[in-house]
Amino acid sequence: MCENIFSGGTPSTKNTNYWNGSIPWLSSGETRNNFINSTEKTITLDGVNNSSTKLAKKGDIVIASAGQGYTRGQTSFCNIDTYINQSLIAIRTNNAKIHNKYLYYNLKGRYDELRQLSDGHSIRGSLTTKIIKDLVIKLPSLEEQEKIANILSSLDDKIELNNEMNKTLEEMAQSIYKRWFVDFEFPNEDGQPYKSSGGEMVESELGMIPKGWEVGSFSDISEILDSKRIPLSKREREKRANIYPYYGAASLMDYVDDYIFEGIHVLMGEDGTVIDKDGFPILQYVGGKFWVNNHAHVLKGKNEFSNEFVYLYLSNTNVTHLVTGAVQPKINQKNLTSLKLPIPDKNMTVKFNSLAKNIFEYIYEIRQENKKLEEIRSILLPVLMNGTINIK
Repeated sequence: MCENIFSGGTPSTKNTNYWNGSIPWLSSGETRNNFINSTEKTITLDGVNNSSTKLAKKGDIVIASAGQGYTRGQTSFCNIDTYINQSLIAIRTNNAKIHNKYLYYNLKGRYDELRQLSDGHSIRGSLTTKIIKDLVIKLPSLEEQEKIANILSSLDDKIELNNEMNKTLEEMAQSIYKRWFVDFEFPNEDGQPYKSSGGEMVESELGMIPKGWEVGSFSDISEILDSKRIPLSKREREKRANIYPYYGAASLMDYVDDYIFEGIHVLMGEDGTVIDKDGFPILQYVGGKFWVNNHAHVLKGKNEFSNEFVYLYLSNTNVTHLVTGAVQPKINQKNLTSLKLPIPDKNMTVKFNSLAKNIFEYIYEIRQENKKLEEIRSILLPVLMNGTINIK
């Protein structure tokens, strides 16, 4: 049914000439996204020419052949051309025989099967191109394939639209935070931007800050709940029912049958993946009932500072200087709590909290809507694929 099935490679991470170019490069962890619209890392033409990486084209399907936690077996659809690493398998369909979106949804609904196949054929638990090539696909007519793909795509299109809305909403919150607490252009008593309207600034150890503000530490604005974290091994997680999210340093890793946190929290990578390419921390704004392993700091706002303030502050703070460990990068509690920042007056903080909370509550509502849409898709997918529902 396919023209090509292949895996990729990684340019040498020791050669800086291979990285941060203009060419997208995809890693297996990014298959947590249903659709690949961009990549976290980019490479140069030298990186392409001096490695075994290969190009997955727009319309190709990619499957994580290896990866920690929930990653292996995840399937994504490429909306862009991107080179891929060795822990991904790309599939290019023969469109005269099979609709690429139909195959994408078929494989998406076979996650458990793919996990079992990888465990049964490999000591290390990985998928191979041979396993994928040998998969049996139930194949209705191309017309029926297209109709099935369109029904499921309509749900995913709404989910993607919601994701774009949330991206815009967070950009709004980020913009307000930067204007108030980085540029010091918060509204003065007359509603005018403070600094550019002649607001008084005073010298501090962090440079000039508005009069009445103080310099404090991260421990003044945030509570760290790391003592409540409990890591679970892969074997332990596999024994538990898939109910509550299980988070790691950078992303959702799995689902388990119990939780240790409830409500809105900010997660920040503690070791492993701790900063992005620009030096900003890897953050997750999460809610509901969930579990966290010991690779992420668990943070909540303290005193008058909200969770949203903590999240936005860290989003705008370069923490490269806090990272220790050459082999395993780490940001420990001591270094995190030592961060210095301008502390605004209470009135200003309360005003900002009200604005930010409204935005993030809307973001969370949209996430909950997406969760319901995903549940509907999960119910429809198998019955459409096995013919229980007559598509005609």
